[in-house]
Amino acid sequence: MYSIGYDLGSSSIKVAIVEVSTGKKIVSLHEPNGEMEILALKKNWAEQNPELWWKYICNATNRAIKSANIDASKIVNIGISYQMHGLVLLDIDGNALRNCIIWCDSRAVEIGEKAFNDLGKSHCAERLLNSPGNFTASKLKWVKENEPEVYNKIHKFILPGDYIAYKLTGDIVTTKNGLSEGILWDYKNDSIAHKLLDYYEIDKELVPPIVDNFTNQGLVNSNASEKTGLPKGIPVTYRSGDQPNNAMSLNVFRPGEVAATGGTSGVVYAVTDNLEPKEVSRVNHFAHVNSTENELVVGRLLNINGAGIQYKWLRNHSVENSYENMNRKASKISTGSDGVVVIPFGNGAERMLDNRNIGTHFCNLNLNLHNNGHLYRAALEGIAFSFVYGMEILKNDKTVINVIRAGNDNLFRSEIFANTVATLIGHEIEIYNTTGAIGAARAANLSDGNFDAFGQSITKNDHVMTYIPLKNNEPYKDAYLNWKRELENILKHK
Repeated sequence: MYSIGYDLGSSSIKVAIVEVSTGKKIVSLHEPNGEMEILALKKNWAEQNPELWWKYICNATNRAIKSANIDASKIVNIGISYQMHGLVLLDIDGNALRNCIIWCDSRAVEIGEKAFNDLGKSHCAERLLNSPGNFTASKLKWVKENEPEVYNKIHKFILPGDYIAYKLTGDIVTTKNGLSEGILWDYKNDSIAHKLLDYYEIDKELVPPIVDNFTNQGLVNSNASEKTGLPKGIPVTYRSGDQPNNAMSLNVFRPGEVAATGGTSGVVYAVTDNLEPKEVSRVNHFAHVNSTENELVVGRLLNINGAGIQYKWLRNHSVENSYENMNRKASKISTGSDGVVVIPFGNGAERMLDNRNIGTHFCNLNLNLHNNGHLYRAALEGIAFSFVYGMEILKNDKTVINVIRAGNDNLFRSEIFANTVATLIGHEIEIYNTTGAIGAARAANLSDGNFDAFGQSITKNDHVMTYIPLKNNEPYKDAYLNWKRELENILKHK
C-alpha cells in the first residue's frame, strides 16, 4: 500500500509516493519543469492563479503514478503541505473569485500595523501570539477595502492547501493550524479570533468548517479521480503549512528542537511551549502539527525573505552556470571575504527588520582586489549571518535551541553556509535526506498520533551528516561583527 504527498510551493508543486509500511520513497517529482509564474501587477504584490496549481497537481500525480510503476488502486491516502499565509476566495459555486494573494505579497502591511496599534500589543500577544501583520486576515481586509465587488461574492475564504483539498474532495474545510497561520486564531479562548474579525468587519460566516490535522478530511471525488488518476474514495488524512510540515518531516516536535530551511527564503522554526512571547511582530507563532487543545505546542517562526534568492540572483547574472562552480570559487576565498559584505535583503519587506524593505547592498568592494569568488562567498556568508541575526532575536525572547535540523538541499548543501551558521550559533546542524512532499505522504498515516515512532524512523533512515561548530571561530565572529555593523548603519539611515 502507498501514500501520496503534495507540497504546494510558490515555485513548483512537489509530489511524492511512499510505501505505507516503511515510509520508503518510491518516487518524487515536481511540476512544472521551470518555475510557476508569480504575478506582480503592482509593486510589492505577488499573486498566483489557483487553477494553475490544480493543473500541475493533476499533471504531477499522473506522472508520479506512471513513474512509480505501481497499481494506483493501492494508493490509500493523501497528505498535503502548502505555502502558508495565502488567501484564496471562493464563490458559492466553489470557483476562485480572483488570484490567490500569496505569502510574499506585501500590500497589507499597513493594515496589519494599524490593527496591531489599535488592538494593542497585550491583546495581540496574549490571544493571537502575533501581530496581525501582513497575513491572511489582513489580506482579506485589503480585499474588503479595495475590491468590495469581489468581497461581496465570497462564500468562503481558504488557504492554498485548503484549495487543493477542496479540488480533490469537493469539501471546503480548513484547520486550526491553518487559521493560526493566517492570524485568525485566539489561543486564549481556543477559538476563531472573533475580536480581530470584528475589528476588520469580516463576516464570521466566511470562515470554513474546521477539521483536525490528522483525520479524514474528505474523500477523492469522481472528477478529481478522473483528472489525477487517484482512486475514487480515498481520504485526505493530513494537511499543514509548509514550515510546520517541514519541521515534522525533520523530526522536530519538541521544545528545543529547531528546523531550518534555506530555499528562496530562509526560515528558522523553533518548537516551544512558551505561550508568552515578547516578540510578536518580528517573530511569528503558529500552532504546530502536534498541538492539541490539552497540550499547546507552538512553532516560533522567523522568516528571512532575502535568502537563497540572493544567491540565485548572483548565479543568473554571472558567468557561472551552476551553484557548484560558484561554491568552488567561494571556497578559495578566506573567511570574511577579505572585507566584502553582502546585505541580502532584496526580496521585499523583512519581518525581522520590523517590515522594513532595505534592499540588497554590496559593501566594501575593491575593484583592484576582489573578484567574483569574493562576491559568491560574501553572499553565502551574508545569508548565513542573516540566519544568525535572526537566531539572536529568538534567543533574546527566551527561545531554547538544543538542536537544529535541515533538509539536504538548497543552501545547506553549501559547506560555507552551513559551517558559518553552526560555528556562530554554537550548535550542531543535522542534515536529513527528506522533502516536504515525502513528509506529507508519510504524515498521511499518522492518525494514531505516535510522533515518537514517526521521528525515530526519520532519525534512523534519513540522517545524512552533521555539521559541527568549528573550534577556530574567531574569523567567523569578526566577519559577523563586520556584517552587523554594515547592516546597522544601513538601518540607521534608511
